[in-house]
Amino acid sequence: MATATADKNVEAKPRKSGTKNDARRIRQSGMIPAVVYGAGQKAAAIAVDPKQMQRILHSESGHNSIFDLALDGTSAKVMIVDWQYEPIKGALLHVDLKRIAMDKALRVSVPILLKGEAPGVKVQGGILEQVLREVEIECLPGDIPSHIDADVSQLMFGHVLRVSELPHAGELKFVTDENQPVAHVVAVKEHVEATPVVEGAEAASPAEPEVIKKGKQEVEGEAAEGEKAEKGEKAEKAEKSEKKK
Repeated sequence: MATATADKNVEAKPRKSGTKNDARRIRQSGMIPAVVYGAGQKAAAIAVDPKQMQRILHSESGHNSIFDLALDGTSAKVMIVDWQYEPIKGALLHVDLKRIAMDKALRVSVPILLKGEAPGVKVQGGILEQVLREVEIECLPGDIPSHIDADVSQLMFGHVLRVSELPHAGELKFVTDENQPVAHVVAVKEHVEATPVVEGAEAASPAEPEVIKKGKQEVEGEAAEGEKAEKGEKAEKAEKSEKKK
């Protein structure tokens, strides 16, 4: 496992903790406001180079990187524990740094990378689904891995890879529940083509009452015509009878 310790030296400058205008002036000078604390020492307001912070955040070990912070002639091991971006342009605005004691265990979250080809996908035609993307661990700062590999080369359909099966060595301990699923192979959902047929049947069904309705109207019309003719015939006979009298 690769260590998250970074061979980087960051030069920090002390600053006065002030207003938003003070922070704006620091950013205009090419630096960003920051705070460093921890290891039993007082918190200090500082200014750091945002480009260096960005490089660390985008490195392989990311915010778990441990680097040297030089301030007022002293140096301390630190790591980034919080950071803030400008929402529109995405510029880094502020970082919080924590002093690290290299002989004391830390709790950090590291990414999980799936390795290998699952037979449940290759042979059985399923889909590999990663359920957990990060795992929380506890270990010495020098032992923090940049990531943890999860071997799925034996993962069959219906089987689940759990945290307890992830590789770990030395004093590294999992804080995340060891029964937590990491990955599994699920079935492919079939696309059913029956929908257009159902829609067609549903579209045709309203037409039937309409045809029946039309037929009924025609029958009613014929009956009305017959009744009218019958009344006319009776009237004609009555008229002839009156004439004979």
